[in-house]
Amino acid sequence: MKIIAVIPARYASTRFPAKLMQDLGGKTVILRTFEAAVNTQLFDDVFVVTDSDLIFKEIEKNGGKSIMSIKEHESGSDRIAEAIENLDVDVVVNVQGDEPFINKEPLQKVIEVFKNDLEKKVDLASLMREITDWEAIENPNNVKVIVDQNGLALYFSRSVIPYPREKNVGVRYFQHIGIYAFRKAALMDFYRLPMQSLEASEKLEQLRYLEYGKKIKMVETTHVGIGIDTPEDLEKARLML
Repeated sequence: MKIIAVIPARYASTRFPAKLMQDLGGKTVILRTFEAAVNTQLFDDVFVVTDSDLIFKEIEKNGGKSIMSIKEHESGSDRIAEAIENLDVDVVVNVQGDEPFINKEPLQKVIEVFKNDLEKKVDLASLMREITDWEAIENPNNVKVIVDQNGLALYFSRSVIPYPREKNVGVRYFQHIGIYAFRKAALMDFYRLPMQSLEASEKLEQLRYLEYGKKIKMVETTHVGIGIDTPEDLEKARLML
């Protein structure tokens, strides 16, 4: 089974333009993320997929592999699918470009899903962590997920799911952590199939997979990613380093 990591890397960012090219301890954020992915030793190959000449050249001049996005894309899945369409791979792991402090354990968990799925019934694997603070549960920026008895996703929503009409039944609430591993075939299906109403309403690309009958295996974790979304996040990252 050939497993690769792909790091989508847009230059523009609404909250923090050019954040991936900012200096973080003598190296750019995107280079540190790329090197961290390589250093996990989980992947047969690691690629950065970008719409930026600057990012493309930054990775190439440091001995890495870049792929230039040709089209404009609405989602990370679309950007990755275009990049890997002609690559001979089985499983693709999406690594966030603004997380230079990659933790090996959660990536290993999503990869293990496919290694253990001998009948190839799972199309995607992703992560979730339990949340108990009610403010966090109600926050629409925290995407919630509910699963069946086998850990397969039933639905993702920005709303509170399940709705707590009865509060004393032991319901646990889970936040979706946006690390994905895809079978290549499922990713290419996503790329070719049109957006449906649930995805359009919630603005959550994972709903397209569910709407077309794909199986998403969710794995519980306690991992919380350390992303760089603002200049303040960058300063914290510099202190951590």
